[in-house]
Amino acid sequence: MAKATGLSPAAVSYALRGLQVSEETIERVRQAADELGYEADPIARALASGRTGMIGLLCGSLEDLWQQALGVGIGRALKDNDRYALILDAAGDPVREHTMARQLRDQRVDALIVQPVNPAAPFWAELCESLPVVSIGDGLAGARTAGEVVFDNRSGVTLALEHLRDRGHRRLVLLTSTMASTPDRPADVHVLAEGGRLGLDIEVVTAPQALTAATEVARRMLGDGHRAFFCFSDSIAYGVYAAADEQGLRIPADVSVMGYDNHPMSGLLTPGLTTVDWDIDGIVRAAVRMVVAAADGNTRRRRIVQAPQLRARGSVG
Repeated sequence: MAKATGLSPAAVSYALRGLQVSEETIERVRQAADELGYEADPIARALASGRTGMIGLLCGSLEDLWQQALGVGIGRALKDNDRYALILDAAGDPVREHTMARQLRDQRVDALIVQPVNPAAPFWAELCESLPVVSIGDGLAGARTAGEVVFDNRSGVTLALEHLRDRGHRRLVLLTSTMASTPDRPADVHVLAEGGRLGLDIEVVTAPQALTAATEVARRMLGDGHRAFFCFSDSIAYGVYAAADEQGLRIPADVSVMGYDNHPMSGLLTPGLTTVDWDIDGIVRAAVRMVVAAADGNTRRRRIVQAPQLRARGSVG
């Protein structure tokens, strides 16, 4: 390879790893590698560099369709940066999240992206001391992360609740995947405070993000006479649609539904789901940029606050 490019073996090695050489040199070496059919031994490269090329992605729950889309986007963007995603699912369980975060660290990933189930858990501070961590959605309390792409949940919750209020609703159910054991998620805390300010009567109910389980919870709430729902994921909102259809209730004439993440499927429903859009493509770009920089040893910490937009489509009567 050195002979083919006219570079020193050290320069070739650096270029193959994307280190300490110009973009022109990197492209020159990669072109020569393609022409020669060269493939680097990943184990040898990891031993030489101390890096595996693997980035951990710990999702809160892959039953949530939005998080599935997030995982796809991050995996592809990392591949474009010559990294590979090792994707694990915490299944909405804070204990499982703790175990899997430690396993990813022990498997020597170069860095970790997490959408936390329990952002207030004390173990994050210790984990961030030994591994660069980028958090999506919520910041990790007391932890020195490598970067954060956090949602402006105050604005998002206010947009949703004001829309429900302006459409005449005063009593509603909040369906959230947050468990009673992890009550400190910012969005859940803010919804009650903001509901009080707006004069809304809000009942908070835990609902899984899997369609069958979310439908069962919605079925029970409809049976109790509730007719307005604010769902902290579009996946949960789909369960309300399904339960309303089972009971012959029409959206929005009989039941109002609000989502919170604008999954692409939400615009295909009849009527389309009114929801809060967090710009998933922007989140993917920002998180991958941060985690790649952190894995390469850049210690500059960045925090991006993602602004929401209301997507009114007709599901709130």
